[in-house]
Amino acid sequence: MSREVLTVNAELSLQGLAEFLFHNSISGAPVTSKDGKLIGAVSVTDIIRHETVPEKGPQFNSRHDYYVHTAENRFSHQDLDALHFTTEAPVTVQDIMTPRILEVREQDTVQQVAKTMIKNRIHRVFVTREEKPIGIISTVDMLRIIRDI
Repeated sequence: MSREVLTVNAELSLQGLAEFLFHNSISGAPVTSKDGKLIGAVSVTDIIRHETVPEKGPQFNSRHDYYVHTAENRFSHQDLDALHFTTEAPVTVQDIMTPRILEVREQDTVQQVAKTMIKNRIHRVFVTREEKPIGIISTVDMLRIIRDI
């Protein structure tokens, strides 16, 4: 188990998340609320899934389109370009994270941890105490145990 738990805040941008994961040479991390409680997990797979899901195509947002059309009649195109109308809010970790938390307790056996990981087809579980992450057990940690038997 790794006791150095690197967490990300749910409000971090996708760019910030990618930089965090790359900088720390990790493929995923627990997501915590402002008070440090575990609220989910996010990984490189979540980023890839988000970036590769085909868009639904142009959506008609009647309220937004009404105001843009009205603004086009009152302002020059140069003025409107300076406003940078966007229809999408920036994507954050909370938007792509897995809110389902797979956690184990400090006293759980290696077999119980392995069973949780296999059953849920996951690469890491979080060891928690009072809803806060205190460690991470990864597939690499499990392979080290098997190697050392």
